[in-house]
Amino acid sequence: MKKTIKIVVFLLLVSIAYIGFTYYPKLDIITGYASKNEASVIFLAHRTQNSAEVQDNNFSPINLAKETVNQNEKSVSATVFGIKKRTAVYREGLGTVLMIDGVKDSLKYDIPHRDFKRINLPYPYGDLPQKDTVFTNVNYNELQNAVENAFDKGENYQKKTRAVLVVYNDHIIAEKYAEGFDKNTKILGWSMTKSITSAVLGVLEKQGKVSVNQSNLFPEWKNDERSKITLNDLLHMNSGLEWDEDYNNISDVTRMLFLDKDMSKTQLNKPLVGKPNNSWNYSSGTTNLLSGFIRNQFKTHQQYLDFWYSALIDKIGMHTMMIETDLSGNYVGSSYGWATPRDWAKFGLLYLHNGNWNGEQILNKSWVTYSATPTNGSDGKYGAHFWLNAGGVYPDVPRDLFSCNGYQGQHVFIIPSKNVVIVRMGLTEEPDFDFNAFLKGVLASIK
Repeated sequence: MKKTIKIVVFLLLVSIAYIGFTYYPKLDIITGYASKNEASVIFLAHRTQNSAEVQDNNFSPINLAKETVNQNEKSVSATVFGIKKRTAVYREGLGTVLMIDGVKDSLKYDIPHRDFKRINLPYPYGDLPQKDTVFTNVNYNELQNAVENAFDKGENYQKKTRAVLVVYNDHIIAEKYAEGFDKNTKILGWSMTKSITSAVLGVLEKQGKVSVNQSNLFPEWKNDERSKITLNDLLHMNSGLEWDEDYNNISDVTRMLFLDKDMSKTQLNKPLVGKPNNSWNYSSGTTNLLSGFIRNQFKTHQQYLDFWYSALIDKIGMHTMMIETDLSGNYVGSSYGWATPRDWAKFGLLYLHNGNWNGEQILNKSWVTYSATPTNGSDGKYGAHFWLNAGGVYPDVPRDLFSCNGYQGQHVFIIPSKNVVIVRMGLTEEPDFDFNAFLKGVLASIK
């Protein structure tokens, strides 16, 4: 018996040593992700702790973390075998922020002013139910089959779709949610938030406050070649700045999201390693750099916080949306936008209608065209913080499709030639979810 216990203890110690050796350098990232994600799911999206741990954090190596929830403080702490504790705290109006060792939180911070005024118009332009409308050119049975096929059936858990919404001619013609989700559930869009950041710059462009061709964007760049980088280069992810977007290892992006107090400065200090407008490289650091650029357009931090909502988000009735901030109070425009699928669809409709929202021009039509125009070196895949189908990524779908894309298969697809916006939220990407087949099936139902 004693020999058996010794063997068990030895194997346990070996296992702990192996995990420690393998994962210790990543513990900041693992515990940071686990605590931040779970806190947002619980306190922002109002889902259960069990739901967060079984669904959102249940993948390797994040599932190594053990989370502890403090309801009174609205915080979540995470450790791996009691090692490297990280804590995330929910701030009303700003979302969840991940605390960083050695950084003091004064708990004094500005909160954006929101306009939640109800509008007595049907969806999407107001808060009333949409009018019952049947389109004779829509095969509803075929549409329903295409939507049903996007979800798992029985005990199969591969597609992991959480929501599908199809809007045609400004009417929801199909809507389905997985168990535990409904039309009122806020879902993290991850990098779909990048397109929101681009749109904020589009509003500033319409107001004549910025130009895509302007250079000398930051004082820190004035004495070197980076001064030649234009706003256009940053919007196209074509700045030539050094950046490593690797989520499987300790990299520029993981250090930024889970270790940096001010994410707007992470890429600011990176050297130029390529030629601007000739070095396409997808970078979350670039988007948060743009968030910092937007901040510089305002005299006060309060004005910066308010503008995203007053000029865009609340302006088009995306009242469930929240863009979370970093520890310095800057919007994490690369990754942390939450909203219901219906509100994500509203953003798609703004672009479907060339920047016009129920008669008011929020963005210049030229900005929408610019957003959906391929940049150099992307093989027709990328525009100005939007993904494109110009290069035929989805071969059976119209080439004019452009979209907001996010980690784990979050998408707002905008298809002007079909007058359609399609939202799909989930936990899987290709090849576990066949987006080409999904889109083909939905669009085939609209004759």
